[in-house]
Amino acid sequence: MTADDVKKAQAAHGVTVVEIVKKNGQWEVDKSGERNRRITANTEMMLTGPAAGHALLKTKSDASGTKVLGTFNNCANGETPWGTYLTCEENFHGYFGTEEKVELDADSARYGLKAKETRYQWHRFDERFDLAKNPQEPNRHGWVVEIDPNDPSSTPLKRTALGRFKHENAALHINKDGQVVVYLGDDERGEHLYKFISKNRYQPDNDSANRNLLEEGTLYVAKFSMKENELKGSGEWIELTFGKNGLTKENGFNDQAEVMIFARRAATQVGATTMDRPEWVAVHPQGQHVFCTLTNNKNRGVKENQPVGGPNPRAENHYGQIVRWMPTDGDHASNSFEWDLYLIAGNPSVHKDSLYGGSDNITAENMFNSPDGIGFDKAGRLWIQTDGNYSNKGDFAGQGNNQMLCGDPMTGEVKRFATGPVACEITGLAFSADQTAMFVGVQHPGEGGAPSHFPQGGSTKPRSTVMIVTREDGGIVGA
Repeated sequence: MTADDVKKAQAAHGVTVVEIVKKNGQWEVDKSGERNRRITANTEMMLTGPAAGHALLKTKSDASGTKVLGTFNNCANGETPWGTYLTCEENFHGYFGTEEKVELDADSARYGLKAKETRYQWHRFDERFDLAKNPQEPNRHGWVVEIDPNDPSSTPLKRTALGRFKHENAALHINKDGQVVVYLGDDERGEHLYKFISKNRYQPDNDSANRNLLEEGTLYVAKFSMKENELKGSGEWIELTFGKNGLTKENGFNDQAEVMIFARRAATQVGATTMDRPEWVAVHPQGQHVFCTLTNNKNRGVKENQPVGGPNPRAENHYGQIVRWMPTDGDHASNSFEWDLYLIAGNPSVHKDSLYGGSDNITAENMFNSPDGIGFDKAGRLWIQTDGNYSNKGDFAGQGNNQMLCGDPMTGEVKRFATGPVACEITGLAFSADQTAMFVGVQHPGEGGAPSHFPQGGSTKPRSTVMIVTREDGGIVGA
């Protein structure tokens, strides 16, 4: 590893904004598009919201605590009706390390930081990532970043009001009272499910006023009823505001900024439910239901803080499930909800007459493990993508490669739509405005050295790519 290697890696991480156009019936990249740009690990960004400028966000290179370089380990996303893109910072901890002997506190450990060599080794040539020299730099990552794709000169904004954790996606919904609601999953075993409600209201005809809706608001965390063998129940959203629900100086929180920076600890303090790795969240187009993929959790029923029950009904959960909840009176600002399990993934061929075989809507024809990506099309079809075990052996016999499925959110019917190449994850979902083209990501084909030459074939190296799916008759995909 050299300094040049690190610079190349930092340039390769982050977000690409690229224009895609349809010419002569075919979709292609517009290489001359005015909006095209790269946002990398060295792009300047601004921290906004309750944690901006806080002492815990100040470093040697930024005494203001408001200017930060870079975004990386970006997972899924969200979009806003005012035209911006939300990218979610997930496993940021793996970029920080040190060759020195330093003691890290419990909060650092909770986020996975370790005082040792890391896989990327950026700390060897960029002291920004050295935990001994810049111990507070990790606090500046793990946020939702708002990007304006239409203005290549705009500065990305890290929205600290949405909390700091390992973000998966950001599912935004305009509530019936005009408040912006954003649902957020923290993708780690035993972590939590969150909801943000904006202070101000969305104005359909005033995009400039909407630009700061994610700067101020209230963050909540979910607590589900946890009765064993009951696959439905009730729940509540607990407010994460300094001075409320035990988030006080006596319990280690000095202000609202610390509640946001250490959102995981705050969630534990208020008694939130530990979940089986909350991944993507999706709100039904009509707004009456919300779905979240809980991908798997080998620690369920093993660790004391992760008991079996409620929406996490199986010990050592290899397969995952999808939880669905209904806000009280259809009001997403309500503090209460009813929940059930839309499906429980499993293997009915291996585990007959057992919850590990899956729910009734899982069969030998549509079985899968580890639901991850999830989203709706305009008609309300639920699209499910998997990122799980593709060994096709043992508990996973007959499940094959990762795949994409389509479900009816009301009846529970689920059908397999597509199967990915060997050793890949199917992830990412977008549609053209007329719904006749679906854009789907294929990530890391050939992972772990599995034989793959996707997508170009021959003797080429496997590469991640975005696939475009259309119907032969030009109709709506999925219809």
